[in-house]
Amino acid sequence: MSGDELNVRNLILATAGHVDHGKTALIKALTGTDTDRLPEEKARGITIDLGFAHLALPGCSVGVIDVPGHEDFVRNMIAGLGAIDLALLVVAADDGWMPQTEEHWQILNYLRVPRVVVAITKCDLADAARTRAAVEEEVGDGSSGKIPIVLTSVRTGTGLDELKRNLAAACEALPPSPDIGKARLFVDRVFTVRGSGTVVTGTLTGGQIKQRDHLLLQPQNRRTRVRALQSHNQPLEVAHPATRTALNLPDLHLEEISRGSILTTVTGVKASDTVDALIERSARTQSNSGALKNASLIQMHFGSARFTARIALLNCREVQPGEKAIARLRCTKPVFAFLGDRFILRDSSGRATIAGGIVLNPDAAGTKFRSPTERAFLEARAATPNDLATLLRTQLLRDRASRKESLLTKSNFSARQISTALDELVRENEGVVRGEFAADKGWWETMCRRAESMIAADHKVHPEHRGMDLAELRAALAIPETELSEAIIGDLHANGFTLEKGAIWRRDHRPSLPASLAAAGVQVRAALAARPFDPPSLKELAPSTAAQQALRFLSETGEVTQLSGDLFLATEAFSQMKRIVAETLRARGPATSSELRQSLGTSRRVLIPFLEHLDKIGLTTRQGDRRRLR
Repeated sequence: MSGDELNVRNLILATAGHVDHGKTALIKALTGTDTDRLPEEKARGITIDLGFAHLALPGCSVGVIDVPGHEDFVRNMIAGLGAIDLALLVVAADDGWMPQTEEHWQILNYLRVPRVVVAITKCDLADAARTRAAVEEEVGDGSSGKIPIVLTSVRTGTGLDELKRNLAAACEALPPSPDIGKARLFVDRVFTVRGSGTVVTGTLTGGQIKQRDHLLLQPQNRRTRVRALQSHNQPLEVAHPATRTALNLPDLHLEEISRGSILTTVTGVKASDTVDALIERSARTQSNSGALKNASLIQMHFGSARFTARIALLNCREVQPGEKAIARLRCTKPVFAFLGDRFILRDSSGRATIAGGIVLNPDAAGTKFRSPTERAFLEARAATPNDLATLLRTQLLRDRASRKESLLTKSNFSARQISTALDELVRENEGVVRGEFAADKGWWETMCRRAESMIAADHKVHPEHRGMDLAELRAALAIPETELSEAIIGDLHANGFTLEKGAIWRRDHRPSLPASLAAAGVQVRAALAARPFDPPSLKELAPSTAAQQALRFLSETGEVTQLSGDLFLATEAFSQMKRIVAETLRARGPATSSELRQSLGTSRRVLIPFLEHLDKIGLTTRQGDRRRLR
């Protein structure tokens, strides 16, 4: 591939406009391709389904989607607009602004198509200047400034070069199509090729697809492999964002996939049948275009798919033209949508476009729509639905904590963008990152304070214990995810707490016997001191529950050393015995148990566990019936 080819930008353009206004003829004049491919389209002389062409402009490779203009096929028209960069709105000079022109214009606005160029066609048949003035009044200025309007005639060739220049300028003004590492191909055609198997075509957005990639088919959640791919009939190794792409998927059957499916590189997430969104109705919407009332059945058009859904409104009973509202859409089929994706709503009969919307939560199933927590979550997102910092902040505030790798996976932001925004949230003291987890700062501090209070209470109730049992602390924190509770405990360990042998305690905590065990402690100490090298058995040493608790305390604090299950020595005596053994072996060399017992003056009951303990801690090693210093 040459350097010039590498620098060519990929963009997607779609037509829009009323039936019989010359969209298909104009595309043919610009590209040389007749996009009417169906016999019925040829017979009726109108576009029924999506047609496709390629337009080469300076520095740009433009995939063209020609859409039907007839009101009966608006659902097909919307299917072609799911991921476009640029629209070519076509208005005939002899008809002017017509009902489908208005509906298509509203759809373009609901979808926030970045750039629009208007072509007035059939200028050889009518007063084009009058039509242009009417169109200027209808479209006004776009979000990026004045919308270019070009007068054209396919029959005479008037304005075609000027139209190409305006399209090239619009393409040049558009930012590069982002590669966020989350490829999604919105399927709009499915067919079989003899000898190859299933082939799908669609518009690719969000990332690359490579030959031999493994993809997920959504919402079916079905794994598949790419054998080969093409764009505009040219074979590719890699398809880039904003490319019309054909994929050969040999392990999928034709009946497993249809228009509306999505092929993606995104793993670890699934489609959801419940989506929360911000709904808006254009002030230009006619009141008779279909009611948008609470609990209404509507048609949701997303990407190249269409679903029946029931709508629930959060704060109102009805959305009037010119109003916005937060809504929950419960769909008849799962939707693989991302945060920030836009969609169209039409009435239940599919005869009128009534609203547009933007996804605020693509995985709303299982959440309580009208709870105060969820209401605050959605209202904050609705205020700035495309702001990454807001999306991240609201996610952590609602969910309290999340694994970093799963944060905003179903969003139109890359992992790097999300990581950068998370770092900024931490700098602003609103977030916390610990290992694999990110958490809301307020919640994290609350949980740490709660854990500290629990440990302090345990120290007070059980001053004889070295620390609080970790299993008890985890259970009391009641955090379902074990690794998250471990992260909180790890934070305590780094900030003034000691973690050892299944217990945790404040570093300034000094275990002490409570008053109720003081007398028992005195008795245990006295019994061990009376026979330092030949202590009494456990039954003699701790005959009562109080004595057993006192012995446990002395063992945990290191005042007593446990040699075996029922044998305890005062730690001072244990140290003296170790020293005697070491001095004996240095002076005499390897010695038998009997010789060492004579040096210590103790019983065999104590000696054997004691020597085995010395072996275990690495002071001595056994050779036959003798021991030597290691």
